[in-house]
Amino acid sequence: MLSRRLLRIKVLKALFAHLKSDADNLMASQKSLMSSIDKAYDLYFQMLALPQELIRYAAERQEIAKNKKLPTFEDLHPNTKFIDNQVIRVIANTDAINDYLAAHRLGWEQYPELIRTLYNQFSESNYFRTYMARENRSFEEDRALVDNLFTMLADCPALDEVLDEQSIQWSGDLPYILMMIQRTLSNMRISHKELRVADKFKSEEDPAFAKNLFAKALVNYNEYQRYVERYTANWDIERIVFMDNLIIGTAMAELIAFPSIPVKVTMDEWIEISKYYSTQGSSTFINGVLDKIVASLTEEGLIQKSGRGLI
Repeated sequence: MLSRRLLRIKVLKALFAHLKSDADNLMASQKSLMSSIDKAYDLYFQMLALPQELIRYAAERQEIAKNKKLPTFEDLHPNTKFIDNQVIRVIANTDAINDYLAAHRLGWEQYPELIRTLYNQFSESNYFRTYMARENRSFEEDRALVDNLFTMLADCPALDEVLDEQSIQWSGDLPYILMMIQRTLSNMRISHKELRVADKFKSEEDPAFAKNLFAKALVNYNEYQRYVERYTANWDIERIVFMDNLIIGTAMAELIAFPSIPVKVTMDEWIEISKYYSTQGSSTFINGVLDKIVASLTEEGLIQKSGRGLI
């Protein structure tokens, strides 16, 4: 399922877009937020479809080699270990994946150059060569190879460029989706005939969390900024990065509006997000300001945690 961190990032981006565009329709922006979350789930299936495209390309290469005018022994007797990878075969035969791809018009048919580039990059890796050189194979080895493929895709400029072309809403989603896929693969067993795909959300609480966090942060934005100003009195307010203010305000909304989420979880999550979505040094600044704000909100009785959300 989509992680809470990814949901928080989606909320942050939706808030940024709403405020920077001077939009005045909360419901419309909230709808756009949920659409971007749906698109992240699309990316999960889009990436699951990639390995089968690579083995299809590998099979085509081997077939071309066999039909050469003067084929070599290796051309006529190719190593089919990758093409026969059990895990990729299961993914390719999973109805839930194929039905989703068809329903949402996803796939890689229009990007043969990317498939060629990815195959060449992967096939030249030491891990792939070692895998292909082994005389025997096992389900675990097949799964480890696919896991290694998705690890490689986390740092692949050619893939990033195509994903940006396919959907601007996928920007920044790939690392979280790849982790989601690797968790899915870790649950796979040799007896499985189809891959058990992950649900979009862990529970009904997750979409409600995203919607409510967005609404609370937006409606109370100006009020929360007054807290920021109070605890940054020694700073030039005009020089504080807008994204820092937005992260602090959104963290405040979560601290106040979600009694079951521990303060430490909220703090850790937003400080970590700031490392990737704001400037260098922002995480330290945000940590210091939030510490003061948490103390103030607690004293005012605005932070009240219960159950597993106890401070």
